[in-house]
Amino acid sequence: RLARPERRGGQPLVLAHCWSHARREVIKATPGKGSPVADELLKQIARLYALEKEIRGQPPAQRLKQRQARSRPIVEKLDTWVGEQRARLSRKSPMGGALAYIANHWGGLCVFLEDGRVEMDNNPVENLIRPLALNRKNALFCGHDEGGASWARIASLVETCKLNGVEPYAYLRDTLEAIAADYPQSRLDDLLPWAFTSAHQRA
Repeated sequence: RLARPERRGGQPLVLAHCWSHARREVIKATPGKGSPVADELLKQIARLYALEKEIRGQPPAQRLKQRQARSRPIVEKLDTWVGEQRARLSRKSPMGGALAYIANHWGGLCVFLEDGRVEMDNNPVENLIRPLALNRKNALFCGHDEGGASWARIASLVETCKLNGVEPYAYLRDTLEAIAADYPQSRLDDLLPWAFTSAHQRA
């Protein structure tokens, strides 16, 4: 709903769709004996990923420039090619379904060509949340609602530490010790994971 034109409270959000998911649909639809359609599609997607590997870590403006010059022609040809394959394949076939998935998400798949901050896929985020997703069943045994809320807070802190390159145990130990030692409330922002320094470095 947040992406619809009639959204209230702000401009509609732009949804960036995931090329990894698109590739996965093609792989699932590929028969055991192989498919020329799948081979060509996966080859072109691999070319896009190879270009992304070259420009990874560059400033957004530079990434956008490279994508416009090198990735856009590949994507435009791929758009035409996918349309041609859809016209000749049965929509009820597995590969026809995979191509329909790509066509239905095409606008979102092209967002990375317009914004250098956007990644081609959401694999980094999925990899970060996978441990939490795998632990969902354990959270069912938290005892009560407040126990679940406490678990969620701790899990959020731990994952935020990882995102910021902070060792979670050291962060929790030093932060709890600082709170117990009456750390000034006016400086609590200093105890957040992205601002963390070890206790002996804090004045």
